[in-house]
Amino acid sequence: MSGAELVRSAVSAVTDPELRRPIGELDMVREITVEGDTAHVGIVLTIVGCPAAARIESDVRRAAAAVPGIGAVEVQVGVMTPAERKALTEKLRAGRPAREMPFGPDSLTRVILVSSGKGGVGKSTVTANLAVALADQGLSVGLVDADVHGFSIPGLLGIPSGTQPTRIDDLMLPPVAHGVKTISIGMFLRDGESVVAWRGPMLHRTVSQFLTDVFFGDLDVLLIDMPPGTGDIAISIGQLLPHAEVLVVTTPQTAASEVAIRSGLVARQTGQRVIGVVENMAAYTLPDGTVVDLFGAGGGAAVADALSEPGAPVPLLASIPLSPALREGGDAGVPVVSTRTDDPAAVTIRDLAAALARQGRGLSGRSLPMSIG
Repeated sequence: MSGAELVRSAVSAVTDPELRRPIGELDMVREITVEGDTAHVGIVLTIVGCPAAARIESDVRRAAAAVPGIGAVEVQVGVMTPAERKALTEKLRAGRPAREMPFGPDSLTRVILVSSGKGGVGKSTVTANLAVALADQGLSVGLVDADVHGFSIPGLLGIPSGTQPTRIDDLMLPPVAHGVKTISIGMFLRDGESVVAWRGPMLHRTVSQFLTDVFFGDLDVLLIDMPPGTGDIAISIGQLLPHAEVLVVTTPQTAASEVAIRSGLVARQTGQRVIGVVENMAAYTLPDGTVVDLFGAGGGAAVADALSEPGAPVPLLASIPLSPALREGGDAGVPVVSTRTDDPAAVTIRDLAAALARQGRGLSGRSLPMSIG
């Protein structure tokens, strides 16, 4: 191979950090020449002001400089034409028409809804940490924050305020945090906005756009953080994703467990399958060995029993102990499953991720493309 061919091969392998694909595969590499020991490399970005521009240019420069015989690299950066962007979006969709949801019954992506009967039980904290725990095991994970009125996923994952998806024509590329591709209504609010006061039609449209217009790529698992209760969004997602699986989150106390049952029953009415219950804020052990059950005991098991049917038991998959580290990690945007792996709550959530992986089958009977010991 000539010097220019070697440089092209090296540069083409550079990964676009948003699309998670080699830029050669995305047709982003242009003319490459080598004069003496200097490589002249042309690349194009998807849009003007691409947030990944600096990283892509740096990675391209590093890749070209690593080729034997190259002592200097000059990179010329351009932008795709509208026709090139259209060709790219068509390639990304892999033949799927625009505005068509890629997570239907025939999809290889396992869709898991995380629901609760009421707010304040730590559902979003569990969802965020579960997503990161799955990603830490090498899985491709997406997370939709469908709790439009009470969105908290960006903060829990440490996504800076003001971060927005990159738009390529009618596709949106979700920000990636801790290995999880994430979308939330909080990314679309104008400066100073903190409240979403929408009714049914707008809520349905928003959730639908999250599932159709956001390009997650090939996912092993898509987690959806549901709003508490059985309102408009639960109904909309039941219509859009009737094949999805459902995790019900509750606390041990009776007041939470009684309403948690309702969220599971509503999901089941749309055809979704309740795969398990997660009890959060369970008893924890003090350094002297004293066990403190601040929120009582038995709520998770009660929900599991109530949602079980003959021949279709619903297990209590996890009982996550009350944990200051879990709360602190959420406040700081640093999930405890990645930073305090020895914390009892982190251990339990990571075990939950492994248990979900071992289940390996959704409502459609598809094998989940993952294998965890």
